Amino acid sequence: MFVSTLALFFFTATGVSGFSVTTSTPDVQVKENDGADLKCSYSADFGSNTRVEWKFEDRKGSQTYVVFDGKPTAQYTDRVTMYDNNLRISKLTRKDTGFYDCEVSGNSKYGEARVKLTVLVPPSQPVCRVPDTATTGRAVLLSCYDPDASPPPIYSWYKDGVLLPSNPSTISSFKNATYKLNTQNGNLEFPAVTKMDSGQYSCQVSNTAGPPQTCKATKMEVRDLNTGGIVAGVLVFLLLIALLAFGIWYAYKKGYLPSEFLFLFDFGYIILQSHHYLNWVTIKTIHRIDIIFLIVTQKCQYFMATKTIELLRK
Repeated sequence: MFVSTLALFFFTATGVSGFSVTTSTPDVQVKENDGADLKCSYSADFGSNTRVEWKFEDRKGSQTYVVFDGKPTAQYTDRVTMYDNNLRISKLTRKDTGFYDCEVSGNSKYGEARVKLTVLVPPSQPVCRVPDTATTGRAVLLSCYDPDASPPPIYSWYKDGVLLPSNPSTISSFKNATYKLNTQNGNLEFPAVTKMDSGQYSCQVSNTAGPPQTCKATKMEVRDLNTGGIVAGVLVFLLLIALLAFGIWYAYKKGYLPSEFLFLFDFGYIILQSHHYLNWVTIKTIHRIDIIFLIVTQKCQYFMATKTIELLRK
């Protein structure tokens, strides 16, 4: 009790509790195109030559002066007036959403009060990105975004018309679900999708400024990896390479191609370059003397093209 009384006496005697700046409108919400009054008051300690300025900080953290040296700055001249240190802004737009600081200085002291202004903008139809197909076991991201809604909206996702809970582990019917839903940025993530995740997905955005909006539902189908198709592709690729090799060999045997196109080895390997399926393929030789081993690479292709041009010029 004695300490509290002593502290109160100290603040009163030294005037530390003075030089206060306050606002009676700490949180203002108005509709777009309407006007708003932002209030600011300060104690008499600042003296008669008090300087009052207003600053604006947008949602990205960028700051600019609204009132400087007692007058509105150039970009606010036509819609800002100042009365009794208060700020009146007309024709508000969504870009005006942010924080307004009333800064007071005088008698070598400084103080400020902050006003939060929210320009209400109802949700618009969000932009949703849902993949048409996905492979089981892969990570998949579904995104949803409304750039204009103010205050920032809450995002919800639906699968086949059923609302997906933001925390599936708390709902018995979703206890096996593995997705992660961020209601603040609209992302729906699947660390490893399964066939059970196939369905029609849609996203809804909502805030206090107007009715919620939903994007068109999009079907996502989860499929197993098509190993059969990959094997078939490899076989077709090998067949094409074999036909190419045979064609070159046959042309050489008939004398259509010069010997520079071919490289003879004794019991060697055919090295094939493929960006899609294979790096190395080994084919055992059958005949020791006449079997031709071809190196089909990008360098070889370039060499062949060069030689062909030389022959044509001759």
